[in-house]
Amino acid sequence: MDENNNAVASEQSLILGSKSWTAYIKISLLAFFLLLIVTPVVWSSSKPIGALVLLLSIALIVYKSLAIKSYQLYFNDTGVWVFSGILPWNKGVRGVKWRDLEDAVYVQSMGSWLFKSYTVRLGHRFTKSNEIVLTHWAQGQEAVTTINDRHHELVRANALN
Repeated sequence: MDENNNAVASEQSLILGSKSWTAYIKISLLAFFLLLIVTPVVWSSSKPIGALVLLLSIALIVYKSLAIKSYQLYFNDTGVWVFSGILPWNKGVRGVKWRDLEDAVYVQSMGSWLFKSYTVRLGHRFTKSNEIVLTHWAQGQEAVTTINDRHHELVRANALN
């Protein structure tokens, strides 16, 4: 990517959303399993190891929750970008420049309609490996509409090189 891409959305960026509450369901089930089933079983065998399992379980749940919370979709004059990550070695931005964007689409299903949590795909014109797929996206249909409207404006204005 180039120098126009920042790790966080700038003043010129329009933030399009973040992950939905449905992204936390898997973590909630993991927390239930680790904290209410595994930890008591290990604790009954050995209190020091049980305490270690408890601490590691809490650390894992907090990390996964913060990682989901870190996702942010935005666009600026350069393209559409996704920021994610909380640790320095996995924090970053990926995206598609406007000139390379094929289209933005979302997956419609009864569950996504009911919970307003969609899978969003940002297609790349030239390679499928560079497309971005975001699962459990809150109000994904609105984000897709906004992206496609802006992309069509740029195409009509012949602003893409």
